[in-house]
Amino acid sequence: MRKILLIGWKDLTLAFRDRAALVLMLVAPFLLTLGLGFVTGRFSGSGSAGVSDIPVVLVNQDDGQLGEALVDLFQSDSLSGLVRAELADDPAWARQHVDDDEAAAAILIPPGFSDSIIPPPGATATGAVVQITLYTNPSRPTSVGVVKTILEEFLSQVEIGRVSGQVAVTQLIQNGLISVAEAPQVGSEIGARQAATGGSTTLALRSVTDRGEAVEFDVLAYMAPGMALMFLMFTASNGGRSLLAERNQGTLPRLLVSPTTSAQVLAGKVVGVYLTGVAQMLILIGASTLLFQLSWGNPLAVVVLVLAAVAGAVGWGMIITALAKTPGQVSTIGSALMLTFGILGGSFINTDYMPEWFRLISKITPNAWGLDGFSTLAMGGKLADIGVPVLALVVMGAVLFAVAAVILARRGLAQQ
Repeated sequence: MRKILLIGWKDLTLAFRDRAALVLMLVAPFLLTLGLGFVTGRFSGSGSAGVSDIPVVLVNQDDGQLGEALVDLFQSDSLSGLVRAELADDPAWARQHVDDDEAAAAILIPPGFSDSIIPPPGATATGAVVQITLYTNPSRPTSVGVVKTILEEFLSQVEIGRVSGQVAVTQLIQNGLISVAEAPQVGSEIGARQAATGGSTTLALRSVTDRGEAVEFDVLAYMAPGMALMFLMFTASNGGRSLLAERNQGTLPRLLVSPTTSAQVLAGKVVGVYLTGVAQMLILIGASTLLFQLSWGNPLAVVVLVLAAVAGAVGWGMIITALAKTPGQVSTIGSALMLTFGILGGSFINTDYMPEWFRLISKITPNAWGLDGFSTLAMGGKLADIGVPVLALVVMGAVLFAVAAVILARRGLAQQ
């Protein structure tokens, strides 16, 4: 064990003496996180530590209560700090406002929206519901996601009210309390009352911990872990590259001549890569905490998740090492895998809005599991809440390392 730790410590110190490696391990993810923070308004100088004042344009061409209720919702006090709603009369102007990047989204409420859900007295329901249009700005995905969530929640409440009204009328008819001829009138009255109630209902987006403590959404709580996990793959593959480089330079065969087995050498190399990855993650976490006042969540849970995430990344790094023939191949494949995993795992895009097949494929990456865990902790989760991501990452690392060890054993660790 002492020899394994000595080899691992030697590789750790060499990694932190390599200036080029330090740039990619620490400087690059830190600068990217800083840049994305400016792009998203995290450092706008307003003192807000998250998404706020999202500009939204509403065009209400509906004369009914539901259209008015939706406008009232976006102008309510509970959403005043989150969205900044602006009323307009012209749908074309609203779309152009979004195209000019003056607004994150435009909500177009067409004529007859309320009547298609709650028919006026004497009218018969056609069954076709007039659709609201959400016109979005692709350059503001986070803000668009918030607006879409609010709109979907409102429409969900409307649909629940519509279905409950139909059920209520059906029950009244079956119990003989009203006649079939009276059903349209009663249904309209029920719908009108529900619409009036819905108009006074406000929607507040607020997260709390299990202790009831408020948790504010911080966009950096998603971006910082995404960048750290992506560049963790560089560290994992760079460690494997050093193994092949030492073999080609002849230092690895000389080490094997000494009273050190190939298993000890391989274990020591893996320990060195693992310690480097853990140090990289902890430094980035500490720096973002001190400089950005970013809360990563429960400290113990963060450390456990870091240890598991590094294990998953090192597993992939060892697979690359086992399959590659030269250090150059490791660098090329490692860089490609780093970017691919960054995209698939959600370092650049929020995979919650991607198709189901995309989210399924993303689970092969340590990035996706790591981001799941870090997002949970940032929103107030505890160690017990990240059990699945931690287990998945540990299993991933163990399986990949076992496969890599078998391949390396068959190829011969010290063979040219």
